[in-house]
Amino acid sequence: MDNFSPELFSSLVERIDLGVIVLDSDLCILRWNGFISQRSGKNQSLASGRPFLEVFPDADTQSFAKIVELARDRGIHVYNHWLEQAPLVQLRAEAAGEAVDDAGLHLQSSLFFPFEGPGGELYFGLVLFDTGSIAKSSAHLESALKALRSKQVEQNNLLRKLEAANNQLLQSEKLAAIGQLAAGVAHEINNPIGFVFSNLKTLSGYVQDLLKIIDAVDAVADLDELRQLKRGLEYDYIRGDVGALIDESEDGIDRVKRIISALKDFSHIEEEEFRPADLHRGLDTTLNVVNNELKYKAEVVKEYADLPEVECIASQINQVAMNLLVNAAHAIEKFGRITLRTGLEYDEVWLEVEDTGKGIEPKVLNRIFEPFFTTKPVGKGTGLGLALSYTIVQRHNGRIEVKSEVGTGTRFRVYLPIKQPVERPQPEISP
Repeated sequence: MDNFSPELFSSLVERIDLGVIVLDSDLCILRWNGFISQRSGKNQSLASGRPFLEVFPDADTQSFAKIVELARDRGIHVYNHWLEQAPLVQLRAEAAGEAVDDAGLHLQSSLFFPFEGPGGELYFGLVLFDTGSIAKSSAHLESALKALRSKQVEQNNLLRKLEAANNQLLQSEKLAAIGQLAAGVAHEINNPIGFVFSNLKTLSGYVQDLLKIIDAVDAVADLDELRQLKRGLEYDYIRGDVGALIDESEDGIDRVKRIISALKDFSHIEEEEFRPADLHRGLDTTLNVVNNELKYKAEVVKEYADLPEVECIASQINQVAMNLLVNAAHAIEKFGRITLRTGLEYDEVWLEVEDTGKGIEPKVLNRIFEPFFTTKPVGKGTGLGLALSYTIVQRHNGRIEVKSEVGTGTRFRVYLPIKQPVERPQPEISP
């Protein structure tokens, strides 16, 4: 009486509007139905025998590991509802070549469960289904989904506006900080330009004297007269001083070039992409920019470790370093020491700024990263430097730690991942 053959069961699995994947005990794909091929665009024959996470590299690896652990160790069926988290595997809302409805939304739920084969072998089944298509059968659920889409669109728009406002605030604070440093930078440039100009005036006089000696070669009666002219114009002194003036002027021009280069490296406002960068070069650039703020307040000590290149937005990390260095200088009342250190821990690098200033009182230590909170006198700080530094570090998937002792000093340490984590694309809800 039992005429339900495996072929008939296979035909049933191919007809149902949900995805079925069979995995072996090593989580390698054995087979899936046509739904998976249509919605993933992948060829089953090429996927057979390969690990699930290799075939679906965009899968939520952490969620999948937890699901497998529950199913393997406890032998339970693990159901994931679409409201709880993003889809386990990104599948198209419609099969390739089909028209996508006005929702354009794939509300995916999944069921993962263990089962035994005929010989007692362990296998796993993964069922993926579109909750949205089920909801369309109910007018109430469909209405709720439309309301959800509308709210999601509003939320996405608000997030984009918030991100744009945050970027504008970030750039405004950077420009304000550079504005505060402008007088110091102008002073740094004015010094070498001043002595280069003075040297040129002196060289101009030397050139006139040397030309007189050269012109006299054709007019003098004998060498004694020429020697007397050279002594009268202090030729030996001019000859020795010309080289020194040229070397000094070249050094002054090099100093100006370094300051301008530092400003150029520091102020890449348009830079928004994460790229491998030399952290030490950025720190040295920042030190050149803020040198006038530091040199009258503290001795700067650099303790650099050997670091790999760090995937970051270099100009933003430079701004964090600048904020910490300027704050350190402001915390020192007379003359002290600022130590700039770097280090490597596992898959993270860190940089820290330690000062011998007055320290931060414990009662305000937990508020220093709040926007517009400042312990500086009115007109001396905006209260945005540390808040934006905190935001930048968070954007880099890092963290800031602070230790302070009143009367002794403060140490800020910034941790950054060497490589930024790969973000999985999230499904967008369209109206």
